[in-house]
Amino acid sequence: MDDISVTFVDRGRVQADRNFVVDGTSVATASNPHPDHEYETYVVWNLVIETPEQTILWDTGSHPEAGDGYWPEPLYEAFAHVDAAEHTLADDLGAVGYGIEDVDAVVTSHLHLDHAGGLYNFAGTDTPIYVHRDELPFAYYSAKTDEGSIAYLASDFDHDLNWQIVHGDSYHLTDGVELLHLPGHTPGLLGALVDRPSDPLLVVGDEAYVEANYEGHPMATSLLWNNGAWKDSLEQCRNIQRETGAEVLLGHDLSAFEALA
Repeated sequence: MDDISVTFVDRGRVQADRNFVVDGTSVATASNPHPDHEYETYVVWNLVIETPEQTILWDTGSHPEAGDGYWPEPLYEAFAHVDAAEHTLADDLGAVGYGIEDVDAVVTSHLHLDHAGGLYNFAGTDTPIYVHRDELPFAYYSAKTDEGSIAYLASDFDHDLNWQIVHGDSYHLTDGVELLHLPGHTPGLLGALVDRPSDPLLVVGDEAYVEANYEGHPMATSLLWNNGAWKDSLEQCRNIQRETGAEVLLGHDLSAFEALA
């Protein structure tokens, strides 16, 4: 559509062992029992999707105090958002010409701590927060019990928020923006097909952290809720890309993000 634009919002850098992101990157063998590890830098990003009907914010990034004890130490040791304090949502939106008050709706791709840490900015407001039906209960289950996934913090999302629940495999958010259910990384991961003029954008997000994942190399088991569902969602994304010729936005691939932004 001629009247849809996407603005990329850089939310800082996370550093982590590539073994988490591409399973089996460094494997000990009999002849090489102590292989070198690749400690890499990844990107955290948000999007502002501007349509005639509304201004949509995609995700809210990490809490700015992630490195100051807000994130549990074991999580921060594995995935260190080294500059979170320098990347408040208000400041990063301001850097691209928007304010929090300009946001008409938020899409939360999933509720992991590096994607939902800024939701507090919308607490007590009428701003709709879109989340998939399968994500919200799993997030609470994980954050409030010893089961599920450790990557959810109740303090990120347990606020007075105007939740809008997305059901099913796809959801028409507004003209030119179709939300896609891509389970695998989490039960309720959302992607999107954004119909930019002559240049559609397929937001796969954390379905594929980096290009190697999109090529079929899975993330480590700790980053996959369901490996079979992840494979099915990956095939769905590839089919959409083939049908539409869309550019693909990956979850945390720094070089791919810089090429698009």
